[in-house]
Amino acid sequence: MLQQSPLIEQTSPAPRNPQPAFLTDDSAEILRFAAEALNAGMAAALVTLVEIRGGSSRPLGAHMAVREDGLCCGFVSGGCVEAAAAFEAMEVIQSGEDRMVKYGEGSPYFDIVLPCGGGITLSMHKLRAVQPLLAVLNAMAQRQSAGLRYNPQSQTLESVLSQRETGWRGADFAVSYRPCTRVIVYGRSVEAAVAANVARAAGYDVHTSDGFDPRTTFALMDADTAVILLYHDLNRELPVLQAALAARPFYIGALGSRRTHDVRMQRLAGLGWSEQEIARIKAPIGIFPKARDAHSLALSVLADVAAARLTHASNEDAG
Repeated sequence: MLQQSPLIEQTSPAPRNPQPAFLTDDSAEILRFAAEALNAGMAAALVTLVEIRGGSSRPLGAHMAVREDGLCCGFVSGGCVEAAAAFEAMEVIQSGEDRMVKYGEGSPYFDIVLPCGGGITLSMHKLRAVQPLLAVLNAMAQRQSAGLRYNPQSQTLESVLSQRETGWRGADFAVSYRPCTRVIVYGRSVEAAVAANVARAAGYDVHTSDGFDPRTTFALMDADTAVILLYHDLNRELPVLQAALAARPFYIGALGSRRTHDVRMQRLAGLGWSEQEIARIKAPIGIFPKARDAHSLALSVLADVAAARLTHASNEDAG
């Protein structure tokens, strides 16, 4: 079921100056906003970052969605071209003709300068069907990867399954989408509670547990999951660690000193896990050592998760 985004309207008022409906750089929220506009009988355009010359504050494939009444969401830069891009998108909606627009280096718009000194190219596509957007949103809701493929010549947009990399594929530009990062925090402690709160604030799909439950553990762990163990008890964490090693989430981190981890590795080796498999566990957990209070530890752990997520996605693209 399509979730409702803020400020969607059921009628189509006269066009006005572009205004942000809400602030987000989350692809699912942006695609949902566009899909809701189409389902409400409103015209909309999808703006996509398709080329970067020099530096850029956003990655290839970053989106904006713009409705015919000027309400929009998303970012394709650090905020310096969004208003101009929304105006261009509204013109595309009115004319019915897609276009490519350059900003910054190589652009005819000399009054729009990117602070990074580089340049970007944006595709402006008038959405003609809601089905490709819904297909991507449904795939992500089912924790599957998906993609959109845009052809500027035919001005068509189609959904594709298991799109792994964002970029040009011949005459088409493809955007890859992955499910929301899931974080499972194990432990009954102040450290676990604070880590879960920080993960929620970061926009992750957060689950908490006090121990191993075979009915739910394996169902929750997938390639887009980070498993965080904040126990003070090796006996309680061992079943969870074994489940995580078998499920192969992109991140496994465990609390404890280096001495504690040596004991942990010995226990796992005695249970038949190889040295290479055990090496997947990040311990001591986090990006900086000796975080003694719960809030510092939570920041350290979630920063480590974010870095691992980016590395994992880059490795998959390269593969």
